[in-house]
Amino acid sequence: MKNYQTFLLALVGLFMTTRLMAQIEDKKGIIEKGAELVKVQDGFSFTEGPAVSRVGDVYFTDQPNNRILHWNAISGEISVFKEYAGRSNGMYFKLDGTLISCADEENQLWAIDAKGNETVLVKNFRGKKLNGPNDVWVRPKGGMYFTDPLYVRPYWEGIRGNELEQDGEHVYFLSEDGSEFFRVAEDLVKPNGIIGTPDGKYLYVADIGDSKTYRYEIREDGYLINKELFCEMGSDGMTIDNRGNIYLTGDGVTVFSPKGEKIAHIPVPAKWTANVTFAALDRKTLFITAMDAVYTIKMKVRGVW
Repeated sequence: MKNYQTFLLALVGLFMTTRLMAQIEDKKGIIEKGAELVKVQDGFSFTEGPAVSRVGDVYFTDQPNNRILHWNAISGEISVFKEYAGRSNGMYFKLDGTLISCADEENQLWAIDAKGNETVLVKNFRGKKLNGPNDVWVRPKGGMYFTDPLYVRPYWEGIRGNELEQDGEHVYFLSEDGSEFFRVAEDLVKPNGIIGTPDGKYLYVADIGDSKTYRYEIREDGYLINKELFCEMGSDGMTIDNRGNIYLTGDGVTVFSPKGEKIAHIPVPAKWTANVTFAALDRKTLFITAMDAVYTIKMKVRGVW
């Protein structure tokens, strides 16, 4: 009886894997042939903010449990990197190894060193708290862009219903030395996911509140110009590969070419896929955060850093 149950469970697992693989769309051959979506670990509350280090390890957040976790790309093991993590959400590594975090417990932007010690980079804008920094991208020349939508959190004190701290939901730029801090996009409904090109010329911002993603040109001084519609889809988190393809999340992972053409879709067995990045030393492992679990899938293309 036990052997039969084991066989039955294996058969069900094979069926689910086959069905999932059959649903994968890949028009341009960006996914490794025969690759399967692998659940690395579950048991979290809500995973977010995957950021890849120089050696290919991924740091991601379990926001409701207020911690940052570390996935070792070689061993595959996951350990706790930082407790009391400011309810960190989106994150991104600077070239010097500093981890930038959208710490929305107090609506701040943090810099976290290798030992887990944090420094507050941004506390407010024009004397008022931010709505809740959500996702961040560090440009190659220094300085960073982050989105500031409003998602009312149960752990906030003194929040008055859905009232905005700022006069809208915007995108901000902070210079490398911290001396300049200003808005760069003020006409979006609810900006969320954000990623830039490795040459620092273009920035993609997902307006999840309007189901659209836009592309901007980045000026030397940090300001954005020449906004254009990239695709009719919003996103929670985003990443980019070495071909310039853009990866959006929500219903699994949807991939668009640099021209805005949908070229792939990776279904994920979760109600919501929050974020995505390229991991491992060769940057050919797509690391996905989705609800209570994290997943990986092997790719032909590489991530850029």
